[in-house]
Amino acid sequence: MSLSTKATGKAATAEDHVRAAQARLNVPLHRWGGVLNAGTRSNGQPVDDLAAEMRAYRLQQLLQGRREYLKLRQEEVAERLSMSARNYGNWERGVVKEWTDEKLFQLADALEMTESQVARLFLIAVDRHPPADARPAGVRERSNPSMEAFLPDYATAMEALSLPSFVIDQRWQVRLTNSAYRKLFRGLRNHPTAMPTDNFLRFGLFHPDASAVLVDFDDWRLSLLAQLATSLERNDQDPELDALRLEIYRHPTLRNAYLDDMQAWVLGAGTDLVHHYGKPRTIRHPDPLIGLRSCRLVEETPRPLQARGLVRITMVLTEPETLGESTLPEAATCNA
Repeated sequence: MSLSTKATGKAATAEDHVRAAQARLNVPLHRWGGVLNAGTRSNGQPVDDLAAEMRAYRLQQLLQGRREYLKLRQEEVAERLSMSARNYGNWERGVVKEWTDEKLFQLADALEMTESQVARLFLIAVDRHPPADARPAGVRERSNPSMEAFLPDYATAMEALSLPSFVIDQRWQVRLTNSAYRKLFRGLRNHPTAMPTDNFLRFGLFHPDASAVLVDFDDWRLSLLAQLATSLERNDQDPELDALRLEIYRHPTLRNAYLDDMQAWVLGAGTDLVHHYGKPRTIRHPDPLIGLRSCRLVEETPRPLQARGLVRITMVLTEPETLGESTLPEAATCNA
């Protein structure tokens, strides 16, 4: 029985739904007065208005609470935003027709929010995480002492892993690595833009020695191109990802693979390099005692990294399940 009154068996009314929401959120009932006069579904639940009221209330609690924590008046925050106190008051009450990323980043900056607070602001206002590295020009990113202390400690924790592990941003720029990851790619020739410790996508697509490590290279390349397509869909305004796509278009072999072969690949294998669970990939470790290994890319990202738009990936290296005639005894597969 949903919100029906168990004692009477009657169908739930709009007021029942409002009272249930009030109980869950501990919101004073008078806050929902306007909702009771809204249109209702056939089951008595208000159409959209309840969700909108709840969202506005949560946003007000966040903004007002942060402002009061900073001991600022609405007029002072409005001055930081170069707007009238009346307009800022509407922002704080959630009376905004459409929240844009720029508005939210400006608001976060005016209220000196940390990365985790910015993430919460976006989730409440637009029901998604903020785009990584997308703060508009002129909006400064404030340092977060807690996060600055967390990253070195997290790097130390990664060092304890015997498996190659690395942290990337939305562009697949490598931010952190452990020694096992660096050992996997040791001995490669220097490259100005495609080292594996700089950008994993660029390494796989442009480094002349990539095929020495990524053994079944054609499959690796198609999965990397598919990952680029996915990243572009998620971050279509990112200039660096778009520049990478243009660079691929200037490369005849990669252009043909991106426009033709990759489309067929996506139908069978999917578009996400990390979450592809099909046929495993093969890598070759430079240590002859390890040699060929099977590798599955596993994402395991703690919340502080998520708040910064970062992802941690571990390359799980295993022994092969089956061996072909041309496969070395140490062979195994790497699932991209």
